Amino acid sequence: MQQSKNTQGAIYMASAMAAFSCSDALSKSVISVMNAGEIMFLRGLFTTILVYLLARRMGALRSWRTVLQPMILLRVICEALAAVTYITALGMMPIANASAILQAIPLAVTFGAAIFLKEPVGWRRWSAIVVGFIGVLIIIRPGPEGFTPAALLVVASMFITAARDLATRCVSKDVPSLTVTVCTAVSITIFGLLLIIPCGGWRPITVTPLTHIMLAAVMVLIGYQTAILAMRTGEISVVAPLRYLSLIFSALLGLVFFGETPDIWTGVGSTVVIASGLYTFYRESKRQLAQKVAQESEPRVPA
Repeated sequence: MQQSKNTQGAIYMASAMAAFSCSDALSKSVISVMNAGEIMFLRGLFTTILVYLLARRMGALRSWRTVLQPMILLRVICEALAAVTYITALGMMPIANASAILQAIPLAVTFGAAIFLKEPVGWRRWSAIVVGFIGVLIIIRPGPEGFTPAALLVVASMFITAARDLATRCVSKDVPSLTVTVCTAVSITIFGLLLIIPCGGWRPITVTPLTHIMLAAVMVLIGYQTAILAMRTGEISVVAPLRYLSLIFSALLGLVFFGETPDIWTGVGSTVVIASGLYTFYRESKRQLAQKVAQESEPRVPA
């Protein structure tokens, strides 16, 4: 039964990564004619309409008292902050480089789970986290050419996204995934609207950029829902490694549509980050298995 749930969670996460990568590519394609606030507002608006209609049809809308939970509020705030930092960075750096830095999210999630959720993390996984963050430094290459504001924005987005995932794990399972998605889409729309003027004001929109934004909204909706379902369905040690598929999707999209080819250091850093992440998940799976065996071997006291 658990294996079936893990398989479902893996499929959900793979779908989410493909959808988010497509959304990022579509957003990047219009960043030269629209600012980050405008993109967030329009993409969020279309997403809100779509997810509201879907949630209403499926009866997933709940009272605001239900959704006004601290973890849901934290999640939507993190989602909005992660979106603005990442979209802004996409306009200043190759999509594959940005995606490569985000591959450290699972390591950041493990780090946060140990610090804030008091989950046990041994020295091997702590070592893997340190090595993984070194991999991030290899990707951004601290120095005049590598350590750019864009790189800093992606690093910030990475940690904020990790906080979002931790908050998602703490949301009550009684709250439907679509309800969480509605709250997230509405918050990003409002946040984007507030950022339009600080980001340079409203720019006229033509048909092609608007079409890209509408398609990005569809991809975001798919990504939101499948990512939430993945975190809620499968074990995190099985589901989280599938995030690394986004690097492949992003690299292909960057090469085909933007002519971007990742350099050797991005490849080296990505390899270090992914290897560290996979080792972390391996150790977590091994720990959970040992824990399960220990529990099953405990003698049962007769009632």
